[in-house]
Amino acid sequence: MPIRPENAGRYPGGSIRSPEWLAIRAAVLERAAHRCEGAPAFPDCRAANRAPHPETGSEVVLTVAHLDHAPENSDPSNLRALCQRCHNVHDAAHRAATRRRTRRGELGMDDLFPETLPNGK
Repeated sequence: MPIRPENAGRYPGGSIRSPEWLAIRAAVLERAAHRCEGAPAFPDCRAANRAPHPETGSEVVLTVAHLDHAPENSDPSNLRALCQRCHNVHDAAHRAATRRRTRRGELGMDDLFPETLPNGK
C-alpha cells in the first residue's frame, strides 16, 4: 500500500526507509516465509511474494500491515505480511471511516498535514 507522505514520519526511525523500519519489515516477511499471512476475509491466503496470486493472477507484492492501523505500534503481534488483496480488504473499513470523517469536517487540513502549520503545530 502506498504510504501517505504525512504518515511516513510515524514509522520507527521516522521514515519507511529507516534502518529500524526496514529491519522490522524484513523480520515480519521472514516470519511469514515470504507468504501472505491472510486477513479475516481470506484467512487461508498464503500467496507467495513475487509470484502470481492464486486467485487474482497479479504479481504478489507483500506489504506489512499494522493491524491497528497505527504505524507507531510496531510490535510484532500488531504486524502481518499481507498481499495486496488481503491488505486492501483489511484497510477498507478504516479508509471508509477516514473518508467519512474528512467529508464531515472532523479531519481538516491541519490534521492531515500538520507539518504545514507554523512551528509544526
